[in-house]
Amino acid sequence: MPSDAPAPLSFAQDASKATDRDSWLALLDEIGEEAGYFQTIGTHHWAYFSDQSPVLLVTFETIEGIRANPGQMPTGHAIAAAKGWSQLCIIADGDTWYRDAAVYRYFDRLVDDAFFEDFDRVVFFGAGMGGYAACAYSVTAPGATVLAIQPRATLDPAVTGWDKRDAGKRRLSFTDRYGYAPDMTEGTGEVFVIHDPAQLYDAMHAALFTRPNVTHLRCRNIGRRVELSLGQMQILPQLIEAACEGRLTAALFYSLLRERRQFGPYLRNMLALNDGRPRREAMICRSVVNRLDARRFRKRLAELEAVLPRSATAAEQPAPQTTGDPEQ
Repeated sequence: MPSDAPAPLSFAQDASKATDRDSWLALLDEIGEEAGYFQTIGTHHWAYFSDQSPVLLVTFETIEGIRANPGQMPTGHAIAAAKGWSQLCIIADGDTWYRDAAVYRYFDRLVDDAFFEDFDRVVFFGAGMGGYAACAYSVTAPGATVLAIQPRATLDPAVTGWDKRDAGKRRLSFTDRYGYAPDMTEGTGEVFVIHDPAQLYDAMHAALFTRPNVTHLRCRNIGRRVELSLGQMQILPQLIEAACEGRLTAALFYSLLRERRQFGPYLRNMLALNDGRPRREAMICRSVVNRLDARRFRKRLAELEAVLPRSATAAEQPAPQTTGDPEQ
């Protein structure tokens, strides 16, 4: 009996056999031909589309980032494939910031063809440069959800001249179409901006996203590479899945973020930040060794307890985190 559900793809959905850039592009073209399409956009961008269901995950990634993934497929591919969702990945060759007239025209065509109207739910996802693009191009899909990690608002020096990063990219135009990311999110549904407020420039960019539909999700002291940290904690896929299923909330985010209490880089960062404050250091070490087999923290606690009375550390225990915003 015929079914409206998409047939499972027979082609092995990964490009792990690619040995160089050209063979990788050729394999992705072959995969895209069966899954949906693989299209060249100008000279520095491509679009990979897998048509599977009325849920669409749109990601913005780079060739370098994708080829570093298992199977050399886009970050959202494993999530979308496992759930039977559709996926659209806009692939950049380097730090283009997706500021290309060919990319503008591509999204114009999607709007003209009412492409996004074929889906019940659309989620735009990206990090850093991709986070900027996820916000900027979400204007083409009114009502879409946006999940952006460390998004920049713009690289226009007239607006964010205080940001000294990527100075060489300021020659790109951020004042024409799809330019100022915060304005482009006005017609979307929920916008989730994830950043570490301890990273000054990221926090300043995040502060420019002021629309009522924006929820700021803060992960203090997680580090400069928030996407990588969330991935290593294995909570990034859960966040993307929750966004695609319409159940992402601040409470869910902070509940998942409790995983950082077992995340080595975060714990070591917290210890470093409290260097010279022995009581605070001892509190952190005691909390860690009570939960984990962490030799470094056990050794440091022994050193601290040798110079501090045990009562000085035992009397002060870290307050349990709630599922609310720990920054408030």
